[in-house]
Amino acid sequence: MRKIIVSATVALVAAVCFAAPSQAGYYSYGYKPHCFIKKVKAYDYYGNVIFKTVKVCK
Repeated sequence: MRKIIVSATVALVAAVCFAAPSQAGYYSYGYKPHCFIKKVKAYDYYGNVIFKTVKVCK
């Protein structure tokens, strides 16, 4: 049973590693990705508000 779980995990990791580069965008001359800054409101341990800025590109 343990060998089956380990082999399934290895196969899944291999599939994800090969699929990740194919999801990358097509960058060529003149291509400019559309980026914007997203503000995320979070709270720290003491309940204070923290605004995190995240750059998102499409």
